[in-house]
Amino acid sequence: MKIRAMVTGVNDMLTAKTIEECGAAFITFVFDKNSRDYISPEHAAVLAQQVPYSRIVGAFANEDVDVVNQLVSKVGLEYVELDGDEDAAYARQVLCPVIKRFRYGEDFSVDLTNNYPAEMILLNIGHLTGAEEWRKLAEDISKVNKSVIVADNINRENVGLINKHLH
Repeated sequence: MKIRAMVTGVNDMLTAKTIEECGAAFITFVFDKNSRDYISPEHAAVLAQQVPYSRIVGAFANEDVDVVNQLVSKVGLEYVELDGDEDAAYARQVLCPVIKRFRYGEDFSVDLTNNYPAEMILLNIGHLTGAEEWRKLAEDISKVNKSVIVADNINRENVGLINKHLH
């Protein structure tokens, strides 16, 4: 299994260039105006041109699909991350590959993730504590038939723990 880094909430040139130089495979710009990480499409387009070796992702939550597709072209997005309640019909209208965010927990469904028209799944894992929770997560991920991005408060202190439990 190949591990690739995705950094979300990038909104300045120094951060974008540093992230790319450190080898991040994906740089995500947040286009949800309610987010503290929001970036304007114009600014994102400028930053995207400066990081040619990372894939450019735009994160949206319940945005009109026409707006999403306009920004795919305007910014040069290579992926669209859907963070809201977007259904499969919505995802099929997006003009580039989709990454769909799911939250891991009682309502998580391997079947739903496998049937959703996304190239990758971004799985918010929350705060798992016990060995049994980690075992169940690893078991569920092994059943997903597409690439899985594990997310949610990952930092230098817990990334080793995540790798230990999920590899």
